[in-house]
Amino acid sequence: MIRHDPDRQRFELDLEAGTAFVQYELRDDALDLLSTWVPPDHRNRGIGGRVVVAALEHARAEGMLVIPTCPFVPGVIARNPEFASLIRDASGADRETES
Repeated sequence: MIRHDPDRQRFELDLEAGTAFVQYELRDDALDLLSTWVPPDHRNRGIGGRVVVAALEHARAEGMLVIPTCPFVPGVIARNPEFASLIRDASGADRETES
């Protein structure tokens, strides 16, 4: 089960070979998703995507935006377009108002 560890600023999933996680920083009204890590023995199984989706669901439930600093996150959002409206770039603008 994926858990939120606010003290360590990450969402985590314990696996046999270690812990998969997405690390974040709070920036005003946004979660800056900094990095995603999955133990090598568990990669390419959708685990990283599941952990990122948990962070995205949390952001949506809390009324927060997301800064996709980690290069893995935009791909997860592309596969889950219901989260596209949460994207905010590092300058503070959300994607919908930039167009």
